[in-house]
Amino acid sequence: MVPSVPFPIVESIEAQTRSSIRSFSFSSGGCINHGGKLTTSTGIYFLKWNDLKKFPGMFAAEAKGLSLLKSASALAVPEVIFVGAADSFQFLLLEHIEAAKMSRDYWRDFGTGLAALHKTSSHHFGLDHDNYIGSLPQKNSTATSWVDFFREQRLKVQLQVALGQGKIDNNILRKFDSLFNRLPSLFPEEPPALLHGDLWGGNIMTNSSGEPCLIDPAVYFGHREADLAMTRLFGGFDPSFLESYEDTYPLESGYEGRLDLYNLYPLLVHVNLFGGGYAGQVVSILDHYL
Repeated sequence: MVPSVPFPIVESIEAQTRSSIRSFSFSSGGCINHGGKLTTSTGIYFLKWNDLKKFPGMFAAEAKGLSLLKSASALAVPEVIFVGAADSFQFLLLEHIEAAKMSRDYWRDFGTGLAALHKTSSHHFGLDHDNYIGSLPQKNSTATSWVDFFREQRLKVQLQVALGQGKIDNNILRKFDSLFNRLPSLFPEEPPALLHGDLWGGNIMTNSSGEPCLIDPAVYFGHREADLAMTRLFGGFDPSFLESYEDTYPLESGYEGRLDLYNLYPLLVHVNLFGGGYAGQVVSILDHYL
């Protein structure tokens, strides 16, 4: 038994992998899940777990998202070993990615790979199942229009949560209503693109080959500029990333002026999770476009 991993999870993993667990070391950075490197008699894995009732279906949805990203063969993605439930816990066992130094062409390779991922398309915006964005449920009911999907499944859902928690007021709601009327004229029409969905720097790691590897997705088919907007929200990436992206899949003109629009969604998520100054950022963006 490994004291830091709940015993029901140990039992389940040992039975599923037909191995014995030898050691476990926690990784840093997780604020929702417990996770870390799990060494067994047959291999090394990454294990993450949390409360089954608090976040129902979280890891099943994450496993589907990782598998969908991996099937695009565009960027490295950890292989899903299996999803399980034991006692009051749910857990996800993944291929362990050994972190290493970035390769010389890391950011260019990431740009090319993300462009290839975004060329994976669907008939509708959304997804055939719901998942999570951070610790919040993410609704993915499909729509044929990006504007409809973004308004109904992204902004309005988070606005209802924020209003119910008293984190926004009716004045902000009125501003959003005005923005909704303008959205059809602001977004260019493009086919649905397979998105990572939560593409900030903390959800990209460098694997043992020095290549970018995607983790912790919130997958859906959306407007590809939404992924690119997220890369700017918390510091941004090396400029060669976007240069390489555009070499592979050129963006529609004026995309720089639209990025804040997409980031209304992750900012509302942060309002609902953390409050603080995120509501002020939302209002600043609204005022800019109204």
